Amino acid sequence: MTLTARLTVLHTLVSASVLLGLGLLVAWSTHLHFVDLDRHYLQDKVHLIQKIVDETPDAAELTDKLNELLDSHHGLFIAITLGDEQLFGPSSISFPPELAAQSAMGQPMDWADGERQLRGMSTELSAAQVTGGAGSSGKRIRLTLALDTLHHNHFMQVLRQQLAIYVVIATLLSGLLGWWAARGGLAPLRIMKDRALKVTAHKLDERMPIEAVPVEMAELANSLNTMLERLELDFAKLMEFSSDLAHELRTPISNLLTQTQVSLSQRRDPDTYRDILASNAEELQRLARMVSDMLFLAKTDHGIQLPNREKVALEDEVASLLDFYDAVAEDKEIRLRVLGSGAVSGDRLMIRRAIGNLLSNALRHAHPRTDIELTIRSSEQDCSLCVTNTGDVIDASDLPRLFDRFYRVDKSRAHPSSDGAGLGLAITKAIMLAHGGSVSVTSTAGKTQFCLRFPRPH
Repeated sequence: MTLTARLTVLHTLVSASVLLGLGLLVAWSTHLHFVDLDRHYLQDKVHLIQKIVDETPDAAELTDKLNELLDSHHGLFIAITLGDEQLFGPSSISFPPELAAQSAMGQPMDWADGERQLRGMSTELSAAQVTGGAGSSGKRIRLTLALDTLHHNHFMQVLRQQLAIYVVIATLLSGLLGWWAARGGLAPLRIMKDRALKVTAHKLDERMPIEAVPVEMAELANSLNTMLERLELDFAKLMEFSSDLAHELRTPISNLLTQTQVSLSQRRDPDTYRDILASNAEELQRLARMVSDMLFLAKTDHGIQLPNREKVALEDEVASLLDFYDAVAEDKEIRLRVLGSGAVSGDRLMIRRAIGNLLSNALRHAHPRTDIELTIRSSEQDCSLCVTNTGDVIDASDLPRLFDRFYRVDKSRAHPSSDGAGLGLAITKAIMLAHGGSVSVTSTAGKTQFCLRFPRPH
């Protein structure tokens, strides 16, 4: 069942239950009202008959007055007994023997006599009245009255029929209104569904209407919008990454294909073939590094566990890297300086790779005859390592994207001599995330600084 149908059925059942309960309450209250009216009516007739009996000592005269009373009160039956002797009473009906016991509790009794539905009560006349009137023999007089309730029963039957018809019609109307209300109330969901159907791989800019939906659905709409924003951003990055990857792979493959085709176009001497193979080997090594880096980044996308977590002294790792990069620094007349010390917890090889990527990047873009500073600072919250070089300032719009895969700034900062594929900073970011840390960059006043921040070891 649809949600609209479920809400409609539930609303209809609740409405039917409420209407049925209301109908039963009305019918029962009306019945009790008639019982109360009949009780007062019978009690009034008891007082009237007691007065007649008290004022009429003659039995014949008493019978005449009682008959006259019955003629003016249609549906009323009276029986008067003196001991076991019946002084007055109808022969067309019979009174149940338990009527006296029921009347003693102050409530009339209902019973059926043939086709008649009767309600009656029984009481004894007081001794003072009996002594002064027809009961001079000293025996107690019992008065029994019955009232034909046919007109009440007919009214109750009609009332129950009308209530039943009303409950059925009101339930159907309530169900129809419930369907209309449920359909109108769920209209925002249909709007959201239509918006969702418009989302495709080429159209991810659709958003859910937060202002046009009820408060209860606003949070859902906002969550869906957030999800769509993430999908749009990730899809854009994926498209850009695919384009960059194809571009990066095309260059070495094109070089390999061109050199191979040229070498096969005519016979050459062994030295020429050796040079061509050496050049191809360099391109293949570049492809191998690129594939290795891509595999590493693919693992980090799904979360990686640090293979060997240990306490790492950052100044020792920096010193080991400086021994490797000293030759490059001397060629560019760049001086490397290390300041401070600190220890972190993590994988030694990954940390060394992250620092090496930043140091290699700094050497590549630093101006000749300048200094590169590696500053290590420790605090109670974290431990940081910052690599600062002097060179061209990076535009502020490029800074947030420096850690994207294959991203490079404008061509003025490109270095054809570099064999990098634009993955070093992305790998550095992935390593820091795996360690629970972060990496940041600033570039102002001719100074560019990359900082690694590690959480303090526990």
